[in-house]
Amino acid sequence: MIKDQRQLLMGNEAIGRGLIEAGCQVAAAYPGTPSTEILQSIINSKDDSALPLHIEWSVNEKIAFEVALAASYTGKRSVAVMKQVGLNVAADPFMRTAYLGVKGGMLTIVCDDPGPHSSQNEQDTRLFCLQGRVPVLDPSSPAEAMQMVAPAYGLSEKYEMNIVLRPTTRICHSRQNVILSEPKQPARASAFEKNTGRWCATPAFLPGLHRDLNNKLEQVALEPLWQPRLIPAEPSAGSTARTALVASGIAYANLKDLLDELGLSGMLDIYQVLMPYPLSPTFIRKLHNDYDRLLILEETYPVIELQLAHPGAQGKQTGAIAREGELTPDVLHQAIAAFLGLEQPAEKKAVARGQRPSLCPGCPHRAAFYSIKKTFPDGIFPSDIGCYTLGMNLDAVHTVHCMGACISQGAGFYQAYKLDGNEIPTVVVSIGDSTFFHAGIPALINAVIQQARIIVVILDNGTTAMTGGQPVPHLGLSAGGKETKAIAIEPIVRAAGVGFLESCDPYDHERFERILKDADTYTRRQDGGVAVVISRRACIMDPAARREKDRSIAFITDECIGCRTCIDEFECPALLMDEDNGVAVVDVYRCIGCGNCIPVCPVGAIIEEEKR
Repeated sequence: MIKDQRQLLMGNEAIGRGLIEAGCQVAAAYPGTPSTEILQSIINSKDDSALPLHIEWSVNEKIAFEVALAASYTGKRSVAVMKQVGLNVAADPFMRTAYLGVKGGMLTIVCDDPGPHSSQNEQDTRLFCLQGRVPVLDPSSPAEAMQMVAPAYGLSEKYEMNIVLRPTTRICHSRQNVILSEPKQPARASAFEKNTGRWCATPAFLPGLHRDLNNKLEQVALEPLWQPRLIPAEPSAGSTARTALVASGIAYANLKDLLDELGLSGMLDIYQVLMPYPLSPTFIRKLHNDYDRLLILEETYPVIELQLAHPGAQGKQTGAIAREGELTPDVLHQAIAAFLGLEQPAEKKAVARGQRPSLCPGCPHRAAFYSIKKTFPDGIFPSDIGCYTLGMNLDAVHTVHCMGACISQGAGFYQAYKLDGNEIPTVVVSIGDSTFFHAGIPALINAVIQQARIIVVILDNGTTAMTGGQPVPHLGLSAGGKETKAIAIEPIVRAAGVGFLESCDPYDHERFERILKDADTYTRRQDGGVAVVISRRACIMDPAARREKDRSIAFITDECIGCRTCIDEFECPALLMDEDNGVAVVDVYRCIGCGNCIPVCPVGAIIEEEKR
């Protein structure tokens, strides 16, 4: 029996625990920083649940949303978890669900990434929810995010609406003591009530459903539990009349700490907005009536500011708050000082950036990229989202857009150059195995149908490496490690109509480069088309992959001429330059003995240690 037990948890772990405590039974997600640990937390804590659970790493976010949605139709509590750009993938069902609603409580947890730290944009899910007419909650701490889960399910079930919980990176990845409670066990057997007028709503039904949605939003905005919280100014502290600060999410937490640090606590009213959309009309009227000046602090877009439409409001629309990046304490300090007419803080020196990110020593992707660049020095190389994006350091990645875009962009490059009637450069697309299943299959089919003559290299390392090693469909494992059907890549590629398909260990440089040349020849044949090469070797972060061969540290002989080819063109972190002596050296603590650098050296100065 758990009673008032405290535990230090990461924000994502706290949210996962909150889902279990609230009686969530179906949880689906696609991994993506900063959201990944939420589902993993549920997996790790599934034995604590009072109810049977279904947990899955879905193939993509759209599927995750739809699985959770159908479960909610039966009355079960469910959740779909993703990062902010994952919501783009799930947008189709997400937008329609606002009209049709749910039955059992459904939460969509969308983790935003202001900054951004590991995303292709700073998309603000609150603005997405405003467009989609979906209530969204904005926690300011890990504990608050956890505490919001159960009442959010209650709100969802009261109004039969999908509710979005929107933590940001600083909430997801910070740690805080939280109080654990006994998981709930609501008695709710699955019972899908057939209602074609609702679940199959045709355009004739939609105006009425839209009207119902608008009425629900008006009621949701007045829910007492989700009204903005006021920390009133202290009259004895020389407070500033008719002036207030309005904040949400991590900006509110940073604001409170900053005011304490500056000795400004109690000087003026502070409001925490828990539900940025729909914003309470009572709150809007109060701010218009009681205050002449407001400073609105929110990440990343002016969602609250737009709804307030206060003539004295300063924020992102007025330029008082930066329109991009995080609202860190330093940024807030400058904004508050300007708003209150205080002395500006001293400008801090920019922190020097460390070594640029690089693929791990022994990463099979490095070997593949090196061979691609060596074989096609004048090629065009579209790529995708994953750790292999770092192929840009080897000049083997020229575009990175969004999940699955690389194949479509590769086809687009081909079609554009074809229009000129001249020699078409070789286009080599690189896409990870997880990304291929996520969004690459439709693009591959389209490229074949449109007769794009490109080479697609599927970088198969047997895991979703960038987000922590979640299982991929062809591994034959489900969430939690349970065995399931393995979906092989090759039959899918053949079924897509691809006429050239080869797989190779990228460590075998000579064979891999020969296959690339054969693939290029095939794309240029009269009867040619899309060629697919599978670069297959396990991620080096997998302990089993590191045990495949005895560790044999590379050694650089006196033959080294200091040409820097191994440093600049291959860029293995285990190879360093001894600037004093003008030669390359091996960092024995980083070298894993893969031997991939040996054929890279133009003078043969790199050998295996055992051959010294």
